[in-house]
Amino acid sequence: MIKSSRLSPDRARYRRVVPAGDYWLETVKAGEHLRIVDLEGNQAADTLLFSASDPADRYSAVDTIRAQGNVYLSCGTRLLSTGGQVLAEIVADTVGRHDTLGGACATESNTVRYALEKRTMHACRDSYLLALAEHDGLGLGKRDLTHNINFFMNVPVTPDGGLTFADGVSGPGHYVELRAAMDLIVLISNCPQLNNPCNAYDPTPIEVLIWDADV
Repeated sequence: MIKSSRLSPDRARYRRVVPAGDYWLETVKAGEHLRIVDLEGNQAADTLLFSASDPADRYSAVDTIRAQGNVYLSCGTRLLSTGGQVLAEIVADTVGRHDTLGGACATESNTVRYALEKRTMHACRDSYLLALAEHDGLGLGKRDLTHNINFFMNVPVTPDGGLTFADGVSGPGHYVELRAAMDLIVLISNCPQLNNPCNAYDPTPIEVLIWDADV
């Protein structure tokens, strides 16, 4: 469902542009709004959510899909944790649907899907691991990199139940906005993928904004 936000970027307490291939890792407090903006269109923002008080309780694609009865995410979707808690809700979305089945690209998947020489190409899992290594005080590691959301990414389900990577359905300036239901650790890899059309073979920046809970 398409729904614009009432929040003005001028009132955001935090704004940052994240270059293509880089990561973003911050804590978002309960009640705050987090907006991810696809600045140039057709980018993919691979996103992980963790409970800040108990990072072992993290985003679950399985529980989220089962609860809403839809494999795609959009406005109104409640993002559930492995413990069955609501981590956040999508409260605004100018794209219409987002993927949570395709997973994050990795050197291994690049090799299997594309070619052996693609193994050395930068991937989202590399960005995740770098983020956790540079923020080791969080106590998160490789085993914590599980289900993720691919905001802006178009991964159609085929009639036989398979997945395909297709051209993005987003455009310049389109965004998705979450309202945190609890204090969250949010980790985003701004996808560097060059081998499928998730970002039109041209990774571009995203922007991240946060508004206080009382706006």
